[in-house]
Amino acid sequence: MSTGKVIIDGREMPIDGAKNILELVRRAGIELPTFCYHSELSVYGACRLCLVEVDRMGLVASCSTPPADGMVIHTNTERTRRLRRMVIELLLANHDRECTTCEKSGRCKLQELAHKFGVKKVRFGHRDQKLPLDESSTSIVKDPNKCILCGDCVRMCKEVQGIGVWDFAHRGSKTVVTTAFDKPVAEVSCVNCGQCVAVCPTGALTVKSEIDRVWSYLHDPAKVVVVQVAPAVRVAIGEEFGVKTHDMATGKMVTALRKLGFDKVFDTLFTADLTTIEESLEFLDRLQNGGKLPLFTSCCPGWVKYAEQFHADLLDNLSSCRSPQQMFGSLVKKHYARSIGRDPQDVICVSIMPCTAKKFEARRPEFRTDGLYDVDVVLTTVELARMIKEAGIVFDELEPGAFDNPLGMGSGSALIFGTTGGVMESVVRFVAGHVGGKEVGRVDFQQVRGVEGIKEAELQVAGQTLRLAVVHGLANTEKLLRRIKNGEVTYHAVEVMCCPGGCVGGGGQPDVNDMISRVRRMKEIYDLDRVEQVHKAQDNVFVTQMLQEWFGGPANHNTHHALHTHYTPRRRITGQVIDVVKSDAQEPLHVSVCVGTGCYLKGAYDVLNKFTELQRHLNLTKQVKLSGTFCLEHCDEGVSVKVGDEIITGVTPDNAEQIFKTRVALQVEP
Repeated sequence: MSTGKVIIDGREMPIDGAKNILELVRRAGIELPTFCYHSELSVYGACRLCLVEVDRMGLVASCSTPPADGMVIHTNTERTRRLRRMVIELLLANHDRECTTCEKSGRCKLQELAHKFGVKKVRFGHRDQKLPLDESSTSIVKDPNKCILCGDCVRMCKEVQGIGVWDFAHRGSKTVVTTAFDKPVAEVSCVNCGQCVAVCPTGALTVKSEIDRVWSYLHDPAKVVVVQVAPAVRVAIGEEFGVKTHDMATGKMVTALRKLGFDKVFDTLFTADLTTIEESLEFLDRLQNGGKLPLFTSCCPGWVKYAEQFHADLLDNLSSCRSPQQMFGSLVKKHYARSIGRDPQDVICVSIMPCTAKKFEARRPEFRTDGLYDVDVVLTTVELARMIKEAGIVFDELEPGAFDNPLGMGSGSALIFGTTGGVMESVVRFVAGHVGGKEVGRVDFQQVRGVEGIKEAELQVAGQTLRLAVVHGLANTEKLLRRIKNGEVTYHAVEVMCCPGGCVGGGGQPDVNDMISRVRRMKEIYDLDRVEQVHKAQDNVFVTQMLQEWFGGPANHNTHHALHTHYTPRRRITGQVIDVVKSDAQEPLHVSVCVGTGCYLKGAYDVLNKFTELQRHLNLTKQVKLSGTFCLEHCDEGVSVKVGDEIITGVTPDNAEQIFKTRVALQVEP
């Protein structure tokens, strides 16, 4: 019922379309405690902290109970207070209570509510056993001992991102939130977006910290440590220190970075402009010469990994441009180090990003120069704030500073990279200026702005109508990709951002990361863009000068080598790729390793990997043809391997080398 009135603690309130009692209670200015309720996710109704008493109904969960005309609701009775305390006690009883050393200490919702409701003693003991941490991911740490089964991460990953990495397993007291087959996070289809971290109320899911690595570099006098700061960081860092004016927060952040010991403080806006130029010219080239369309943006590492895992057929449609972070790292290692007379290994590149997936991106094998990673360390917005606090720097009292040049200058087009629609608008600005000439003034492409999940726009360029799309959130992305593949829609270019709202809503942003916060950060980015004198990427004289001096101009062989990349299909079995060498012998020995579910869980991937290594090491690439297969049966006996016509069972990662040498290598001539 969307009309009528209810009585809440003696106050009459109109229902006015409220979907549940909780919504009405909060309209009345009463903050009921919740764990499993999230306004952007489906209603779960499991934690029971939001219990209220309703006349003639008794106790109900306010989040999952719709209001009805005439309801009399009591939110703060003796019974509800007692039950809330008991719920918190029960949660604490099954929770690792090492709060002082917890990553979430001081920002933990369970800790906050225990204090708020005066829970001083837990009557139900401690956890029966401690489970191991999962630190396999480059971006996320999972601590199952701190999980309270609120299900927020499960619903976020399923409903907003459409992947479903997390789910509940087992029953009763043995219930846990885990991955498929309880595999490490690094081996499932996680895209490292960190949205599960953003909604986790306790320390069960946290960002993998690299603060100590940065301190070690800063304290090493032999290293030159440079830092780049992404556009979305400047509109969020102030939230950690209570600074509300975003332009002041940016300057204070620069000063704080210098006080921390960074030798140069650069701006990722520089390479965002560089990305705009390279990507726009790539788009125009495809458009004019019959290249693969639509062109998908490739700035978001979460989206790139999603495409590699689930839509490998579209990889040729992705822009070959590196992200601004990786373009910056490439410039530092390949050119900047040389320009200051230092060896690349002695110049450390640190990134400050709003995104946890950037940690994964920095460790991709494609982004290395002479064996060195182009970006050495990635810190999130929150990690930077912690370093500033740890150093005892009083942020609010700092004098604003300016970024260093030449890599510290950026346009308004680069600023808006931090929000959904920003990359597309940057490309539109460049194309408008590129085609229309210098007389083209300010271009604000309003059609791609806003928080709608999928936005469409049309643009007239040189007499041709270009159809464009912008999407954020991977569940929305999947919907759009299905429509494209089914032939329902046709576009020339598509911008994809993995996180809701774009980078402003990244998994590394401050804890209050709901849509209200994202919209506020988006507005601040557009406010900064509005007063920026340099509007389009091609107006950034530092970028155009660098392109000429270091590469001989844009969009050529030199820029393609340093600023572009390629992507590889990934299978859902694992995040790693096995490069199985094909044999060119006339009659090679066929060896097949079963990678079906039963064998995979017993280590089939490791067996296949070991066989591949031995095939190369023993110089048998011509004599042995390796492949994966499905179901050779006998799964209960271990991994099954077929050698010629013989099926060998009971193979394990431990005995794989012996099996290969005695049952494979001896059958062929070296």
